[in-house]
Amino acid sequence: MSAEGSVDAPQGTPPDPFALVRNRGYIGLLVMAAVLGVPISAAAYGFLALVNELQPWIYADLPKALGFQATPPWWPLPLLGVAGLLVGATIRYLPGIGGHKPAEGLSTTGAPKSRDLPGIFVAAVATLALGAVLGPEAPLVALGSGTTVWLVRLLKPDLPERAGAVVGAAGSFAAVSTLLGSPITGAFLLMEASGIGGPMLGVVLVPGLLAAGIGSLVFIGLDSWTGLGTYSLAIQDVPHANTPTGAEFGWAIVIGLAAALLGTGIRRLALLLQPRVERRLIPATVLVGLVIAGLAIAYAEGTGKGATEVLYSGQTALGPLLANSADYTVGTLTLLVACKGLAYCASLSAFRGGPIFPAMFLGAAGGIALSHLPGLELTPAVAMGIGGMSVAMLRLPLTSVLLATLLLGWQGITVMPLVIVTVVVTYVVVIRLSPDPTDRFKTGAREDPT
Repeated sequence: MSAEGSVDAPQGTPPDPFALVRNRGYIGLLVMAAVLGVPISAAAYGFLALVNELQPWIYADLPKALGFQATPPWWPLPLLGVAGLLVGATIRYLPGIGGHKPAEGLSTTGAPKSRDLPGIFVAAVATLALGAVLGPEAPLVALGSGTTVWLVRLLKPDLPERAGAVVGAAGSFAAVSTLLGSPITGAFLLMEASGIGGPMLGVVLVPGLLAAGIGSLVFIGLDSWTGLGTYSLAIQDVPHANTPTGAEFGWAIVIGLAAALLGTGIRRLALLLQPRVERRLIPATVLVGLVIAGLAIAYAEGTGKGATEVLYSGQTALGPLLANSADYTVGTLTLLVACKGLAYCASLSAFRGGPIFPAMFLGAAGGIALSHLPGLELTPAVAMGIGGMSVAMLRLPLTSVLLATLLLGWQGITVMPLVIVTVVVTYVVVIRLSPDPTDRFKTGAREDPT
């Protein structure tokens, strides 16, 4: 396959975006995407299962094994100190600086080199398992694309650059779809984050969808095989949502403005801290870890709730938070948003992971707090909070609407108009608050991976 399109095109004629599809080698790309979808999805599932097993073992089981009756209040301090040491050393001494810097957004600018993959894996596991406030989506994108390109180049060393980009995108689709529970959700996230548009969208999207679709059999099942199960975003037993009211549309504007201000503050502070951490990487990353631990301990001691509500990404804590929302006072929720927001900001500046799930958790907690005010029910408040904070941190409006509505199942469809208004308000305000065209959070600043 040619990486340059049609060689017979006259000079000055734009390259044919469908030249890659017409090439017989594109069928080979599709076959490779289908074949690799299963092992990449299985590896992604294994990564997520490893992290999910390590978190409760390290936080709850290990203290008991060491003779404690329960997890001591100070337990987050050694956890986050070790996390900072491991991540700082990985960034300093292993190739690839542990993956992309989360304070600079969700990176989809191409597959990492094979030599970078061990560092990305170690930094991600240390970050996610030991309590830093980041999610698994960014490491999955990097590991999925990098591993896929590495495997294909083992079989075909002369793989053209453009074909390698398509294969890497397919690996990312398969990996992140395992996390999000749906190939369609993964497709929305990656195509919007990468900024791919026009005819080239389909050229890159088709192999990725195929890899994710075939790979989804790993957790959905096939025939009599039930599969491994899925890390679905959907929350069970969501409170009923009534038809949107005029008052709730007014609240959509208010929540959109609040999310824009909060998200912009978190991002700017993280970007301000990041170069200061990098000057003295290992000791500064350890210090950031201890600060995160201190915030979690302060929240737990001040409210009687678990420190884990501040620690970790919040991915598995969203359901219990909504189900037990009646047990949280407005003061407790406000303190949770403050401590989790600061811990999220600190994690963005020093650790390695993705920005999605902490933003969703903050939006949900803020929405629950606001639902105590007149004219705003619980479910639409949570949905609007999730949508607003997601777009504030990701700058991906379509994906943010999709995440907020899918999370709440059928009730999310009812409140979708409110989520859309919130997301639009947040997106416009965030862009207006960040006029610098070099801001890497802007979707237009992302490179086209093709």
